[in-house]
Amino acid sequence: MKIIIPMAGKGSRLRPHTLTTPKPLLPVAGKAIVRRIVEDLAAGMEEPVEEVAFVIGDFGPEVEGQLDQIARGVGAHCSIYYQDQPLGPGHAVLCAGPSLQGHCLVAFADTLFKADFNFNAGEDGIIWVSKVDNPSSFGVVKINDKRVITDFVEKPATFVSNQAIVGIYYFREGERLRNTLQHIVDNDIRDKGEYQLTTALEILKNEGLRFRPADIEEWLDCGNKDNILATNQRMLELKSESEGLVAVDVELDNAVIVPPCYIGHGVVIRNSVVGPYVSLGNNSLVEHTVISDSIIQNNAKVLRANLHHSMLGNEVDYQGEKSEISIGDYSQYKLSILKTT
Repeated sequence: MKIIIPMAGKGSRLRPHTLTTPKPLLPVAGKAIVRRIVEDLAAGMEEPVEEVAFVIGDFGPEVEGQLDQIARGVGAHCSIYYQDQPLGPGHAVLCAGPSLQGHCLVAFADTLFKADFNFNAGEDGIIWVSKVDNPSSFGVVKINDKRVITDFVEKPATFVSNQAIVGIYYFREGERLRNTLQHIVDNDIRDKGEYQLTTALEILKNEGLRFRPADIEEWLDCGNKDNILATNQRMLELKSESEGLVAVDVELDNAVIVPPCYIGHGVVIRNSVVGPYVSLGNNSLVEHTVISDSIIQNNAKVLRANLHHSMLGNEVDYQGEKSEISIGDYSQYKLSILKTT
C-alpha cells in the first residue's frame, strides 16, 4: 500500500502559525496533524504501508526531514514531490504521479478522523464520506441502494446529496488514477477553475470502475484556530488512554494538571493550574499561570497569565495578562503597567 498526502496549501486561515510552520505540521494533542493521519491510516490497515508520498510547497529541508521521520515511523519509504502552483486537488495528487502505482490511499492533510480504515483492497475504489449540513461547500456523492456511488459532484449549487467526501480515497489501480488526472490536465478540464479529483472519479466511474462509500465516525476540522482547538480537545479525549500524554520528566512545583492534557518532555510548571484540554510543548515553562483549552508549542514561556482558548507558537514569551489570544513563533508579549503619581 502507498499513501499519498497532498499538503502544499498555505494554511492562510491559521496565520500567524502557518507563516513559519506548514499547517499539517502544527501539533494536535502533542503530534503533528499529518503524523496523526499517517499513523492512524497505517494502524487501521491489514496491508503494510511501503511508501508515504508527500506533496508539498517550498517548505525547506527541515520540514522534509520531519516528513521522512513520519514515514519511517510506520516502516515506510518517504517520497517528496512539489506542487509549485495552486491548481487544485486533482493537480496536487498528480504531482505524486510516479508513486501512483498499485494500491494507493490518498489522504488530504486538512482534517483528522475517527474511523475504521480496515477495508477490502480488492474493491476498485473506496471513498470515505460523512453527512454534512452544508453540502454546497464540499464535493459530494450520490449512493444507490446497492451501496455503490453513482455520481460525484464538486460543491453543488443546488442540493444533490448530503454525503460529503472527507478527503480520503482508496484506488486499487493507482496507474489508472494517474493517467486520468494527466488527461484532465493535458486537456485543461477544470471545474470551479481548478483541476478536481472529483472530475477524475467521475471519468473512472463512467469507464466502469465501481466505487463504494465508507463512513467516517467523526470528522475533525483543523482549518482555523477555533476548529483546531476543538480538534485538540477531542483528540485529547480519544487518545488519553492509548497514548502517554504526560511525559515522565515533567517537573511540577505546587502545580496541578487537570486532564486530559498533553505535557511534553522537559516542561516545568510552577504555582500553576494547567488544563483541561491543554497541549503544552517540549521544554516550556509555566509559572503563576492558569491555562485551559489551549495549544502552546515548544520552548514557550508563560508567566503570570490566565489563558483560555489560545494558541501560542514555538519560542513565545508571554507574560502577565488574562486573555484569549493567538501568537506565532518567536513572539514576545509582556504586559506593561503604567504608574501615575
